[in-house]
Amino acid sequence: MKSTATQFYEDQAEQARSKVDSEPLKNVRDNLSRCADAWDVLALRSKRSDELRAKEALRKLSDAPHAQ
Repeated sequence: MKSTATQFYEDQAEQARSKVDSEPLKNVRDNLSRCADAWDVLALRSKRSDELRAKEALRKLSDAPHAQ
């Protein structure tokens, strides 16, 4: 399951990338590319956290005693 933070980071990366092609100034294009790369890193970290949270939730469910 994707968190809202992960989605936000992915959206920001996509937005920065979409601006690169229309930007006439090379230094601004470079900056936007670096920004997109940074957002991608944040999205990847967030995805890993999402996966770890999901695994931990499953582990807790499997370790919990069944109520009767």
